[in-house]
Amino acid sequence: MTISAAQEFVDRWERSTVNEKGTAQPHFIDLCRLLGIKTPVEADPHGAWYRFEKPLKKEGGGAGFADVWRAETFAWEYKSKDRYATLDDALTQLRLYKSDLGNPPVLVVSDIARFEVYIEFNGFKTRVEKFTNADLVNAATRDLLRAALTDPQQLRPSEKTFTITEKIAKQFGEVAKLVERRGHEPHDVAHFFMKLLFCMFAEDIGLLPNHLLSETLRAAVFNPDEFNALIRPLFREMRTGGYWGPGNRIPHFNGGLFDDDFAIPLKVDDLQFLYGAARQDWRDVEPSIFGTLFERALDPAKRSQLGAHYTSRDDILLLVEPVLMQPLRREWAAVQMEVEALRPAYDAATGLQRQRAKNKIMDLLLGMEERLSSITVLDAACGSGNFLYVALQQLKDLEKEVITYARAIGVDEIQQAVSPRQLYGIEKNPFAAELAQVVVWIGDLQWNVKNGFPNDRRPVLQTLDTIRCADAILEYDIATGQPREPEWPAADVILGNPPFLGGNRIRKELGDQTVDTLFKLYEGRVPAFADLVCYWFEKSRAQIAGGRTQRTGLLATNSIRGGANRKVLERIKQTGDIFLAWSDRPWILDGAAVRVSMVGFDDGKEQDRKLDGTKAKNINADLTGTVNLTAAQRLAENLSICLRPTEKGGPFDISTNVAEAMLQASNNPNGQPNSNVIFPWINGEMLVRGAPKRYIISFGSMSEEEARQYVVPFEYVREHVYPERAKNNEARTRQNWWLHRRPGSELRKAVAGLSRYIVTPRVAKHRIFSWTSSDTIPDDGIYGFAREDDYFFGVLHSKLHELWALRLGTSLEDRPRYTPTTTFETFPFPWPPG
Repeated sequence: MTISAAQEFVDRWERSTVNEKGTAQPHFIDLCRLLGIKTPVEADPHGAWYRFEKPLKKEGGGAGFADVWRAETFAWEYKSKDRYATLDDALTQLRLYKSDLGNPPVLVVSDIARFEVYIEFNGFKTRVEKFTNADLVNAATRDLLRAALTDPQQLRPSEKTFTITEKIAKQFGEVAKLVERRGHEPHDVAHFFMKLLFCMFAEDIGLLPNHLLSETLRAAVFNPDEFNALIRPLFREMRTGGYWGPGNRIPHFNGGLFDDDFAIPLKVDDLQFLYGAARQDWRDVEPSIFGTLFERALDPAKRSQLGAHYTSRDDILLLVEPVLMQPLRREWAAVQMEVEALRPAYDAATGLQRQRAKNKIMDLLLGMEERLSSITVLDAACGSGNFLYVALQQLKDLEKEVITYARAIGVDEIQQAVSPRQLYGIEKNPFAAELAQVVVWIGDLQWNVKNGFPNDRRPVLQTLDTIRCADAILEYDIATGQPREPEWPAADVILGNPPFLGGNRIRKELGDQTVDTLFKLYEGRVPAFADLVCYWFEKSRAQIAGGRTQRTGLLATNSIRGGANRKVLERIKQTGDIFLAWSDRPWILDGAAVRVSMVGFDDGKEQDRKLDGTKAKNINADLTGTVNLTAAQRLAENLSICLRPTEKGGPFDISTNVAEAMLQASNNPNGQPNSNVIFPWINGEMLVRGAPKRYIISFGSMSEEEARQYVVPFEYVREHVYPERAKNNEARTRQNWWLHRRPGSELRKAVAGLSRYIVTPRVAKHRIFSWTSSDTIPDDGIYGFAREDDYFFGVLHSKLHELWALRLGTSLEDRPRYTPTTTFETFPFPWPPG
């Protein structure tokens, strides 16, 4: 292609004044000749995959068409030359019907004089190229357009959206640290930065004109002392709506975020960081991960997790799709069938009969729209709002299907109605609760931009009082101070990822008073020492049983399948049923690999059950679909044999050299040897890997005065254990600092008359059993069996018992956990021979 030929094309179309309809096809054909590519008719005479005037949704439905379309490549919309100030309306129209066109990666809008090319690959930063008719004399511009129309993979952006999101979150974290070091409260910093964050997003999607925030930050870099005087008036105008300088019309935002004009004085370094963040393309921030990353960036307690993995949208969809969306998609399919049955009469009728047929169709479609806009979703541990945003996105996607389907058959009365106010959240952390609202707001506005819907709601930000800061499982009556179970709001669907905290860590993390109160409040419903997540499962079950919720989908560690935790799943099956389960999936929690279970349950109405992605007739309480071994009962013959050993709760263990020195000491006032309180000790690592032998100091249940009689061991414990125990949250552990947290006296008593007994690690990749001497004290990572006979040892090592233990036990990450109440006390031992 010579420059003169390109110039002739430019000159010819520069002079054109024909309207859109008369211009589109001749211009595109001429453009194909210029680019040296085939026209639609030349490439595809039948118009199956490349054509002009591609009908949208239904042939002859009167809903419109794309001016040019090529399957899996591009869609092109023309507008009349010199008629519109921008091409935004054309882009909006293409995005509205993008899914009906097969979601091509390239969208092009043009009025002959101007061209805008939008390259939108899922998961990648959107690339936008804008040029004029005159620019087509440049070979690079023609190469770009040729690739967009024939092979857009050449134009795939290199930077992914999560990379952009991580970069922005890191920048915010850097500034937050600088500001906090100067003595500002973390929550004040977080609230202020959330306002800045939203402004950056708002200006990139066109809600704040003329890049007001970026320009304010740039000006403040040179005059940092004036920053507050510059930014606070902007916040005030965003609260009420108005003007901020000539021609800068500010919409009414409010929504709680801009209730005040609070700002923090910033220095040059802070402003430079923020200006750099503002220059990023905020349109491509991924809301489903942004909340987590931003929370880590601004919350000092979570800043160490900045490099950790986040929960991706695909992970969240494993629960959102089957629990929330599956019933709605079934309802929508049924509505479409009814509409299609009415279509022949509607298409053939005229006048009043046609209007009556249309009214019936419209009632069906309006009913579906009302269903979508009225369904409510609750996340009772919503964190920074990821589950809520993904749920909203899915609802809006389905609503868009309804709207575009309606328009395709000539029903234009269906309007967008799905709203963030359908989302309910409970979050204990006030910072995360506020952040959840911002994430949902950003996600809602961003979805509208990407899908061709206007952001014309006023105020722009609705007050989301449906997301509140509270404890989801324990509260205290204001008048009496008495503890009580919080009431959750009624919601059609409960979704979420409640906190992962094992039953053995609850007391340490929450403290004695809280734990004892929880035990009493949920007595008979949640077993003592069950994982913390079990309280969310039980409350969700109660919501369903009480008619306040229809379906629930929750995520837990895979230990939910066994031990005390499984009792909550058994209760769920007593009052309803489990219809969805991913029994054991890899997951990342705060950067660490864990294994999780996902569980969906209802009142028993759902008959389409899926276990680990495949259809199942039934899902048992242990999240299996075959024989229900959870019905296995504890056997009297097996009780008081497999016992839990000591839980030391401090550095009571000592090396061999230290132990030998203590054993030789003979200066005790009571005249007793130190061998009374010093014993061989083993832990899981020593058992599995053969680590060096160690000993442990154990005063059993002695009083402090009795323990003092063993001078050297007691002095060692006072020096090495007491400082740690003095800071313990548990009062009993703190006060009885010279004793093990739990003495394991049952096991010691049971093995006292034996020459040896059997031990096994509580958690291990391979289930092994070993002999140990009866004077040995195991660590709490080991279980002991009070038997000394070889026959019993052989049965434990049998394949049958191994499979039984794997099936009825739980696991930690990818390592099976042996749980005595389910794996041993239920196991039917064969009768010993002879």
